[in-house]
Amino acid sequence: MKKVLIQIALFIVIVVLGYFVYDSITEPMEFQRMKRERDLNVVNKLKDIRTSQQIYRNVKGSFSDNFDSLTAFLRIAEIPIVKMIPDPEDTTFTKTINDTIGYIVVADSLFKNKKYTIDNLSLIPHSENVMFEMDADTISRGGVKVHVFEVLAPYSAYLKGLDKQAIINLIAKQEDIERYPGLKVGSLVEASTTGNWE
Repeated sequence: MKKVLIQIALFIVIVVLGYFVYDSITEPMEFQRMKRERDLNVVNKLKDIRTSQQIYRNVKGSFSDNFDSLTAFLRIAEIPIVKMIPDPEDTTFTKTINDTIGYIVVADSLFKNKKYTIDNLSLIPHSENVMFEMDADTISRGGVKVHVFEVLAPYSAYLKGLDKQAIINLIAKQEDIERYPGLKVGSLVEASTTGNWE
């Protein structure tokens, strides 16, 4: 009888230890899967913000430093609809003429097939309504003034709800190699509009 109880106790210990081993293997994999999914959503929104900023700069001459002015601009700004036609005077049929056939509001064009509205452009996905950090400035490069902008989405905002220790480790790893602990597009110290995921 005593031997049977010991065997049952050992079986229970083995099952519990097996569960912990299984969990220790699958938990990091699940964290990485969820992180990739959330990264993709944040990156897509950062790309939309970058496109919006580039249109804003083309019209206004500089980047916007806040979402209020950027979204107000996007609601009223129009971009041309251009049709390329062959140049009738070109006998080689290699030259084209750009013919503006109309205009469309930027918001209608850029946000037509999005899962969010222009009012939510400033909100980081999966973050419980935390806003992207955005700033714009002018820097000097080779004696020329260059307009720059930067938009930040920290891991702590959009990975919230996932494994806390994994988030702490991820942030520490990025800080150790002097990289921004999250996703960002643009830079306030370089003339760049690329994202840190590219």
